[in-house]
Amino acid sequence: MVAIDGPSGAGKSTFAAQLVRALAERGRASVLVSTDDYATWDDPASWWPELVHDVIRAYERRHDYFYRPRVWVDGRPEVGPEVWMRWQPILIVEGVTSARRCTADRFTHRFWIDGPPAADRLRRTVQRDGEAERDHLARWQDFEEGWFAVDDTRARCRVLG
Repeated sequence: MVAIDGPSGAGKSTFAAQLVRALAERGRASVLVSTDDYATWDDPASWWPELVHDVIRAYERRHDYFYRPRVWVDGRPEVGPEVWMRWQPILIVEGVTSARRCTADRFTHRFWIDGPPAADRLRRTVQRDGEAERDHLARWQDFEEGWFAVDDTRARCRVLG
């Protein structure tokens, strides 16, 4: 299992997609799950037991599994339809809090991406998600800063940049 963590707008999703492609080119099958499928503005981190139950435990038992990513309807998150995943030998969990202390020992590899300075990362995420989300994204950056300071996430990861 691989965790790819770091602040929003750092390039985690891009790196994860490149990793999946590189593994496939080498004949190594993998599955990518994003913490964005669980996190919401009002619940940025406490959903972790759901991901452990739905994805990580099933992966560790070498079973196919399903999870229910959040979908946004009229600006509100709702639990979406089941997404079935076929078990593959590599599971990549990408996103903010993926290398969190409480389950870090379950991951074979933990990567951290710093990305550019906070103002540039905010600009990136606003460009990606839209100007209407700027306030949410700025508050999210505040959450991340506090989370990473308390969890000391970066210290247990291989820093990629």
